[in-house]
Amino acid sequence: MSHGARVIRTGVSSGGPAAPQAAATSSSVGSDAELTDGAYFRSCAGMLKVAQMISLLVAFISVNNSPWTDYSAYSYFQIVTMCDLVMILFFYIIHIFRIYRILTCVSWPLAEFLHYLIGTILLLIASIVAASKSYNLTGLVAGATFGFLATILCVLSIWSSYKVSCITQSTSKYH
Repeated sequence: MSHGARVIRTGVSSGGPAAPQAAATSSSVGSDAELTDGAYFRSCAGMLKVAQMISLLVAFISVNNSPWTDYSAYSYFQIVTMCDLVMILFFYIIHIFRIYRILTCVSWPLAEFLHYLIGTILLLIASIVAASKSYNLTGLVAGATFGFLATILCVLSIWSSYKVSCITQSTSKYH
């Protein structure tokens, strides 16, 4: 694989005539000074997080609005779905507002990977317990189904964050 030279544009030049000030400020304003990352809204990771949040919210609402057959099983399911929803929203906000650029003391890819790993295991357990205690009540079955859907979406996020944090770092050491 050929690695050609890449051009990195900066506002400061090392030699030659000075660039016009208006051209330099307009290019930097468009990329660095914006409050939100508009590309993340449309990225695969961003849409995956939105799909996870929607499926977790639907699972929570489905279980919350149906008659419960086992209090401890469904309260555990609700706690896990809400905690996962809040953490996914937290990481979504981190990416949208580019907070990872400000707080560089945290390894954000590793933190997100560990969150998804632990949260997915807990969500899988909660969905299995909810499905086994549903007794064919439609709201509880729907909640467990959306819990399994959110689990699958979280596994996809584990894989994508693993590729970003582990595979990218190991290949960059040798180049």
